[in-house]
Amino acid sequence: MESHLPGLPVQSLRGIPELKYVNADNVVRYRAIMRFFYQEYKRLRYWLKPEDVFEAVKAWNVWPDYTLELCQGDLDQLVEWQNLTARHDGGRSSTLEEYLKKKMQYLLRPYSIEIERLLETLEKVTGYGGSLEASLFDTIADKLFDIRSQVGELEPDAALELWNVLYRSFVNLHENAADYIASLHTARAEEMMVTEAFLIFKEKLTDYLQNFVQALQRSAYKIEGNLQRINDSVRDLFLEQVVEGELRKPRLEDEPDREELLEELRQGWMNIRRWFVGEGAAPSELTLLERATKDAIARIVRSAIRIQERKRSGLSRKKELEHLAHWFASIETVEEAHRLSAYAFGLFPTRHLQGEDLRDSDRADMSSWEERPMVRMLRSRSRKRGERQPADAVRDNERRKQREREAFKLRQAEEWRMIAALLERSSVKVSELGPVTAKERLRLLQWIGRCMTTGNGHSFVTPEGVLIRMSNPRTAERTILHAEDGELEMANYELHFRLTEAANGLAVGTAAKQGANGADIAAAEAAAAADTAEVEGEAGSRFESEVRSENEAERQGR
Repeated sequence: MESHLPGLPVQSLRGIPELKYVNADNVVRYRAIMRFFYQEYKRLRYWLKPEDVFEAVKAWNVWPDYTLELCQGDLDQLVEWQNLTARHDGGRSSTLEEYLKKKMQYLLRPYSIEIERLLETLEKVTGYGGSLEASLFDTIADKLFDIRSQVGELEPDAALELWNVLYRSFVNLHENAADYIASLHTARAEEMMVTEAFLIFKEKLTDYLQNFVQALQRSAYKIEGNLQRINDSVRDLFLEQVVEGELRKPRLEDEPDREELLEELRQGWMNIRRWFVGEGAAPSELTLLERATKDAIARIVRSAIRIQERKRSGLSRKKELEHLAHWFASIETVEEAHRLSAYAFGLFPTRHLQGEDLRDSDRADMSSWEERPMVRMLRSRSRKRGERQPADAVRDNERRKQREREAFKLRQAEEWRMIAALLERSSVKVSELGPVTAKERLRLLQWIGRCMTTGNGHSFVTPEGVLIRMSNPRTAERTILHAEDGELEMANYELHFRLTEAANGLAVGTAAKQGANGADIAAAEAAAAADTAEVEGEAGSRFESEVRSENEAERQGR
């Protein structure tokens, strides 16, 4: 039967007899035999005798009363299903009769290898899994730049290696990101987001997502720019070199068709371009991934807020109210219900009012009900518009905001100077730092804390684009960190510093600010603090004057 679907070969729609053993009647025996062949294949043992297979299946005890004759029948059935290949084993025959017994050896076929590899992977699947690997963006951007700049100079083998790294990174990025975002929408994730234990995990998860979004935003324009600069002629020239490198590989099987291989590579290139740039008016997959990641961050924050609000609202009074409802239901007369209502709802929360002590007598036995009342004017909480109050002029805080902005820039320059000094040393231990300032001590402890909470990698990327990695998180060596505000005994951690490509522009822009000193920072911070104190002082004086005017109005009314 011929296929009428364009671009879909008939071979892709054939039946697969190699999968029959997965659901056969004696599936336990067949699966055990195939798993033994696959394990021996990974140990580089290919041709196996029936005696070896029988001993392994017998040792696993997967089938009672298993015999060598049953094993031989299972092997012949697997050969018929094209899972195994058989050949005559005459190497150990010492007589003609032994040779004519047709001892056989069996080999696992390529289809069966992939089936067993798939089954082994499926056994380990417990959820969506996946990850958000931000470093793959840099890898893709670098490889696209190499293609654009070296397309006419690449050897076929180098072009093939470059394409394999590019497409493998793209596939890993797409599949792992899709799986990870999907895992955040599972029922298990929804259940976890309503528990108090989620508050501990929330900060680490949001940092992970935010770092991925930042890396995505840094590399997106670079990747899009390289893809748009690679026109069709440059793309075709590069893919021709890739095809040439693929065809140079020595093969024992049939050589792939050149045109089919080239068409497959063009489709892969279109997948990359559509994922990062988009196609027509439809948004790119990169945009959808960024949107999904931001939505996940918003969901996490909303879940954390709901948990905190639930904790602040106190315990549920459901059981108490049900008991009170049953109590009301058991009362026979309305008078008793009125008395119970007075006891249950008659007392409201007290309000504490502050006023002057105007006692007219020093009698100790004088009740508070006998003393002269203190009159206190209360502001109405009604939403109706009351007496029009004079509006205050909007204060111009531009000078204070400018000083705070300058102070922030100077602090940022100071932090960059510390990072630049450590980048020159590449790696440093705590014992090698020498005396540090209080700010440097806080910044160092913050870096160590971030490295300790980032998982097995023990590394993170700062907003400036510097990769900080801790190489000995479990060290038992101790040291003393000498700071200007005291000494701190701690583990002698070793930190490595490396500047990523995304931070090169930042390093150039920040180097001009290296001349700023600590006195400038302190002066800017002091000026900002003085402006804040001035505003707060004026607000406090205005509040005190209002209180005095109200008290004076009360005295005149009395």
